[in-house]
Amino acid sequence: MVQTLEVGITLAVVLGIFAQWVAWRFGFPAIVLLAACGLLLGPGLGVLNPTSDFGPLYHTLVGLAVAIILFEGGFSLKRKEIEGVTRGVIRLISVGVVLAWILGSLAAHYIAGLAWPLAITIGAILVVTGPTVVGPLLRHAKLQPRPASLVKWEGIINDPLGALLAILSFEYALGLGTGSGEGTIWELSIQLLGALVFASVLGGGAGLALGRLFRTGLVPEFLKAPGLLAFVMLVYVVANTLLHEAGLLAATAMGLVMGNMELADALDLRRFKENIVVFLVTLLFVLLTADIDPDTLARLDWRALAFVAAMLFVVRPLAVLLSTVGSSIRGGERVLLAWVAPRGVVAAAMAGILGESLSHAGYQHADLIFPLVFAIILTTVLLHGLTIRPLANRLGLTAGSPNGLLLVGASPWSIQLAQRLHEEGVRVILADPSSHRLSAADAVGVPTHVGEVLSDLGRQQLDLAGIGNLLAATDNSAYNALVCTRFAHELGRNHVFQLPAGKGTEEETPEFSHEVRGRTAFSDDATYDEMTRRYYLGWHFDELHVTGTRSGPQCPEGSETLLILRRNGDLTLHSPGWTGEPRLGDRVFCYIPAPEEEETPEQAALGAQ
Repeated sequence: MVQTLEVGITLAVVLGIFAQWVAWRFGFPAIVLLAACGLLLGPGLGVLNPTSDFGPLYHTLVGLAVAIILFEGGFSLKRKEIEGVTRGVIRLISVGVVLAWILGSLAAHYIAGLAWPLAITIGAILVVTGPTVVGPLLRHAKLQPRPASLVKWEGIINDPLGALLAILSFEYALGLGTGSGEGTIWELSIQLLGALVFASVLGGGAGLALGRLFRTGLVPEFLKAPGLLAFVMLVYVVANTLLHEAGLLAATAMGLVMGNMELADALDLRRFKENIVVFLVTLLFVLLTADIDPDTLARLDWRALAFVAAMLFVVRPLAVLLSTVGSSIRGGERVLLAWVAPRGVVAAAMAGILGESLSHAGYQHADLIFPLVFAIILTTVLLHGLTIRPLANRLGLTAGSPNGLLLVGASPWSIQLAQRLHEEGVRVILADPSSHRLSAADAVGVPTHVGEVLSDLGRQQLDLAGIGNLLAATDNSAYNALVCTRFAHELGRNHVFQLPAGKGTEEETPEFSHEVRGRTAFSDDATYDEMTRRYYLGWHFDELHVTGTRSGPQCPEGSETLLILRRNGDLTLHSPGWTGEPRLGDRVFCYIPAPEEEETPEQAALGAQ
């Protein structure tokens, strides 16, 4: 047992952060390593017991941490991600939730042997599909945008719904246990509907009000991020005060509204929330797993194993397949959703809080709730982490060969290039921190990403499915080099390019290593300023089809060779010293001067300046 609270917190944080680093370094699911740290500190060595070490403050801190995590999840959701599958998502978070709750409760009662009040509660807890583990799985699987959005939206929305449903089931169980509860499942459903409306209105209204306040300029920049955190906590506490445990849903609704308001300072807010959430998830999961009683773990028997199997192979598939009948969700997508449902930190938090409270209320076997949920968390993370990629490949839901282009930096000419590639069927994403600079690309249907690609949160939100090349095309050469270095490990150093810095700049000196920058794109003269100048002189993008000799046509003299779109769909960016040649069936993309520039002396004079 630790002697001071400071030692307990320090142990949990240091080991948790180390586990996060190991997970990042070796590509292992972080939640598994965090659980191992908790088990080591708690049941293993017996040096940490959060319930006794933290006292009554423990559950309060857990609730606030979960609220902040769910707000961040809602803040990251964008309406355009589910265009075309909105009806399917609604089915999953309504009918799917109810079916999963009912089927999970039946399994908990008849297979795990829990009394009905406990079965209903654990059935509600396991409705959630944790976003803290869904994100890493999606990055590993590299799904197509549509199925990836389905998994992501269901995970983030279901977390607060499941938490609220678990609290109502818990209250129902307490009422029965004390003999004061005469409520029925029907009454429980009415309470749930009322809580949904109340929490959504309160959280959404608070988010709308705070977003508008930020736009007025009355809040200084240095207070926006901490003020937002304080406001999330306030909404959570107010919602819980007015309606017990409605705070989690209110926090999620607040994040969803603010995340879709296109705030000018959304990037800074996301960075702040990113750091806070990583810290909270790390600390929270270590503490929750450290709180497991070793004697309780020893009581898990064949019933527990059968219950876990039923949840994975019966409850989840039936809930998804039945709830999506007749929806726009395709067959392969339904199969993937039916299998992939990892649980995360919210399920663990709710199980830890409610299981202990029900045990104190006198329910026999209530102390089994958290170990059962914990077993499902570990099982789903491991099984789904190992199988999601092969299953998605078999179902044809992966993005296929990574031939697309991530174009970082929105400018008039880069938007025009992205539009041309998009029209040719090339998977292209135009990324920029400014939604204003991306507005022209959005208007012509080019897929865009608003956010800082160098931040961990930005990379988590960036869908790189089908992306195999990167072009950093901002006006800052040092930033372009950082972007290329950051993505070189994922895409390969031969597939990350940046615009040349130009002669006489720091990047051209021997001290600036080529290992910390991308390959030069196009030619040594194709600097940002030069490409922009050419755009305003009327240069345009054109393509030449290779139909004759093996070497094929070349870009006209005086133009810029940009890239080659191979016959098989591969994309090859041109670079100085590149020796590849276009082949029969390929298309060569060129940046060609306007005819007027060659004919008009005034334009020729402008080009010479």
